[in-house]
Amino acid sequence: MKFAFQFNNLLGSVYRKGNITFTPDGNSVISPVGNRISAFDLKNNKSQTLPVETRVNIVCTALSPDGRLAIVVTEEGEGHLISLISNSILGTHHFHHTVSQVKFAPDGSKFAVTRDTVVQVFKAPGKTREFNPFVLYRTFPGHVDDTTSIDWTSDSRVLCTGSRDRRTRVIAIERQKNLSVYDLGGLRDSVVGSFFDYNSLDVYCVARDGYVFVWLSDTELSGLKPFDENKKEAEKDSLIAKVRYNPGGKFNYRDVRKDSEFSELTTAEFHKSTHLLVVAFSDGTFYLHEMPDFNMIQSLSISDQRVDSVAINNTGDLIGLACGGLGQLLVWEWQSQSYILKQQGHSNDTTCVTYSPDGHNIVTGGGDGKVKVWNSLSGFCFVTFPEHCGEITGVKVTQNGKSVLSSSLDGTVRAFDLTRYRNYKTLTSPKPDQFSCVAVDGAGEIVCAGGTAEFMIYVWTMKTGRLLQTLAGHQAPISSLDFSLSDGTLASGSWDQTVKLWGIYEQAGMRETIDLNSDVLALSFRPDGREFAVATLNAHITFWDTSSAQQKGAVEGRHDLGYPRKDTDKVSGKTSAEGKAFETLCYSADGTCVLAAGRSKNVCIYSVLDQMLVKKFTISCNHSLDGMEEFLDKRKMTAWGSLALVDTGQSEDGTAIALPGVKRGDHSSRFWRPEVRVYSLQFSPTGRSWVASTTEGLLLYSLDQGMVFDPYHLEMDVTPASVRAARDKGDHSDAVMLAFRLNEQALIQEVLESIPVNSAAMIIDSLSDVYVDKLLAFIGDMLEGTAHIEFYLLWLMPLLTSHGPKLKQRSQQVMTSLRTLQRNISRKYDELRKIADHNKYTSEYLLALTHLKRKKKLKEEEEEEDELRDLGEESESSEEELSWKLDDSSEDGMDLT
Repeated sequence: MKFAFQFNNLLGSVYRKGNITFTPDGNSVISPVGNRISAFDLKNNKSQTLPVETRVNIVCTALSPDGRLAIVVTEEGEGHLISLISNSILGTHHFHHTVSQVKFAPDGSKFAVTRDTVVQVFKAPGKTREFNPFVLYRTFPGHVDDTTSIDWTSDSRVLCTGSRDRRTRVIAIERQKNLSVYDLGGLRDSVVGSFFDYNSLDVYCVARDGYVFVWLSDTELSGLKPFDENKKEAEKDSLIAKVRYNPGGKFNYRDVRKDSEFSELTTAEFHKSTHLLVVAFSDGTFYLHEMPDFNMIQSLSISDQRVDSVAINNTGDLIGLACGGLGQLLVWEWQSQSYILKQQGHSNDTTCVTYSPDGHNIVTGGGDGKVKVWNSLSGFCFVTFPEHCGEITGVKVTQNGKSVLSSSLDGTVRAFDLTRYRNYKTLTSPKPDQFSCVAVDGAGEIVCAGGTAEFMIYVWTMKTGRLLQTLAGHQAPISSLDFSLSDGTLASGSWDQTVKLWGIYEQAGMRETIDLNSDVLALSFRPDGREFAVATLNAHITFWDTSSAQQKGAVEGRHDLGYPRKDTDKVSGKTSAEGKAFETLCYSADGTCVLAAGRSKNVCIYSVLDQMLVKKFTISCNHSLDGMEEFLDKRKMTAWGSLALVDTGQSEDGTAIALPGVKRGDHSSRFWRPEVRVYSLQFSPTGRSWVASTTEGLLLYSLDQGMVFDPYHLEMDVTPASVRAARDKGDHSDAVMLAFRLNEQALIQEVLESIPVNSAAMIIDSLSDVYVDKLLAFIGDMLEGTAHIEFYLLWLMPLLTSHGPKLKQRSQQVMTSLRTLQRNISRKYDELRKIADHNKYTSEYLLALTHLKRKKKLKEEEEEEDELRDLGEESESSEEELSWKLDDSSEDGMDLT
């Protein structure tokens, strides 16, 4: 197995803190998630996390006007220049102070940074040939408190800054004859935002207490006069009128809200071209006003939590809102009053995770009592089940992929329908008990859950929801349950240092008891069900045979977990590591390796056959989390110990007493940091990816074929030129085999797509088993993103027809390829079915419309014929009447001439 897994995406968390921003084209939202950046593509409905990390959490984000560069600043004041083209860090600069906002000039020549009480203007990187991408241009002091906001005029010549000292300063970047610095006051609270109007020097100031001040300039933006160094003209500068500001209005949001307890105004944003002002409050409401008349257009409440950031796209149609307390990100189209994007991660940690059988969806359970289903390709959550009242301890998906089962500390096991998105069954125990784990058999008919109070295993039937039996035998809480897919054996692990094997179907009851030397924390069966692995409290992983219950091997992994040390630990990392162990583990798709992790930043992959460490992944380098360091920082050490042991909240005794049993941060402290850990691991059934639910969210690692060069039987004469030469000669079989030996995806695709489809059956018959497996895997990967669906299906049909019996014999070896093939074909089928249904209904509508038009036309023609017939009859009757009169007149002898 190749271990070329790389970080692919971050799911389960869409926003933490900092400011969100739209890309210049307005089609994507950039959101900081911890120490990473996620981009949410609104047009293609897809999210992607950049493969770059900072040392601590990101608090400020700014994009260049061309959308190629991004500047992010962390909590420690460290700035990073990131290329959005290559997804890499180009440069780093430390501001040595906290930074509240970064903003590029509209022309992209400079960017400004609000650092402490000053504003620094830097030259934009890439505009000049400089080795250092952060070149300081000018520094503007003047505020007496921290600066909070910054904005540029439309021509990038003037900027305005807001501060906590209740002042707004208008500053000319280049020296002007009629403007240098102008102070604007009048506010009674901190400035949340200061903004210029479009192509104007008029300023709108928004304060935290809900007041909005309008300052009108007596000079147009085009009236600014650059300063000339010529002395003769300098003598005339005193005669030039300076820029002055006059009050243009004062508005108060208290008059708009009309509530008894006024909430704090938290963030504001202004769109210049449409004159739209958007403000949000700490109670989860936001308001949309048109300036300068302060006409309210819209108001909406998105939650009961504080809104931390607001952004507007380039056209002013979309409004982005971010709430850090709920981990929520929204994009609201105010004209149609509809959500374009509505994503929310788990408000607490993600405690458990599992894949659907086709690997297309990922199901997670969180400490907030919610079960969420995520699309592994798009990265979006498409359904949330909030029925549980307690922490989710386990989630499982049935083999048919239609139901999700979840266990919770609220004493229920719930079954959710993935077709109708509803909770259709709730399973409970006779006596109140908290369930710590859940398992479902291969047929999806039997559900088991382990209790923590009664120490029993409860067995239900899915058809009726009736409790079939309770399995007693453990003397401590049940920690893990799993079913064997081969014979239906149920394995249970407990804190009583035993693993028990149970029969559920024919030979019901306990079959075997395995005594261990330490408490069992996790266990998992191999995909074929003939072997299972057990993780114990002494950091050992043991492998057991299912049928004979004999031990096949063991791994000692305490040193592989590392020696993490929390800031408040009074012992060394090596000493504290004695209490660390693997708390979750799972087998790879082919069963050759085991993934294991616990209360550490490391995920270890062990070879089952060799019983040794193969690779170790570090899930995060975010030092905002506790437990990242192995040694204490000497700069944080004082004569009385670590600074982390000092309670900055001025408690009575001076220190915070840690609460016993707290797993997710010390809530007895006024300021606590979440501890880095891995709650659950799961390998994809396709073998192409694996996922880890961690403190930072759901980390997805996948294979990147474009980055791996893995030739097969490579020789000197196997080159791209020789492959193309064989293809041009018509030796299609040799060309295909040579391309697979070179194993370059682009070359294989070029060769296959140049071969006529009617030759596929003859070529496939001549391939050996090795090349058949490679071709099967290649077709499965290509069906994920290719537009030539029919072409590859025509290759796949003779491949499965000719080599089907042999593939069935070695199904374990090609299981990964078959599941990838099944997943991609199912996804393409669903996509094409939706398109076909849409086209079908559209065609039916057009045909019906044509029929109605034709019917209407026939009716009109019939009416015209009737009218003509009526006219004809009238003319005939008039002629007959005239002839009758003529006959009468002739008889009377009258002269009618």
